[in-house]
Amino acid sequence: MTHTPPHIDPVAVPSAGSSDRARSWLAKAALRPTRQRVCLAELLVGDGHDRHVTAESLHQAADRADQSVSLATVYNTLRAFCEAGLMTEITVDGTRSYFDTRTDDHPHYFWEDDGRITDAPSDSVRFERLPEPPAGSEIARVDVVIRLRKT
Repeated sequence: MTHTPPHIDPVAVPSAGSSDRARSWLAKAALRPTRQRVCLAELLVGDGHDRHVTAESLHQAADRADQSVSLATVYNTLRAFCEAGLMTEITVDGTRSYFDTRTDDHPHYFWEDDGRITDAPSDSVRFERLPEPPAGSEIARVDVVIRLRKT
């Protein structure tokens, strides 16, 4: 069994139907199904489950699946998926981003000890009120990252 770094969800193993699921996911956002996009989409949503990945972990998974995709292409593709509304980017600090295939508003747990990120229960956070945004702007989304450490 291949070791998966602790800070990401394992990616999908391409199987029967994963290519159709990946192509359908891309079509939902009207993205052209290039070879690289289909390959990465299969790893992300090929089994129908949501997951959190880093660009590096997705690149490693592509390598393990014998798919030749450069790290730069992985970064560019993840950004395209986010811009198309297929994924969201979660920034936990200025140097680390995770990409989530679950796009509804929901909080996350981030374990500082090992860099793992997971979904927190959606109903676990409530806001009574948000501040008024500055003139000429609107709130696009509110990201909640609950940082944890071992006790």
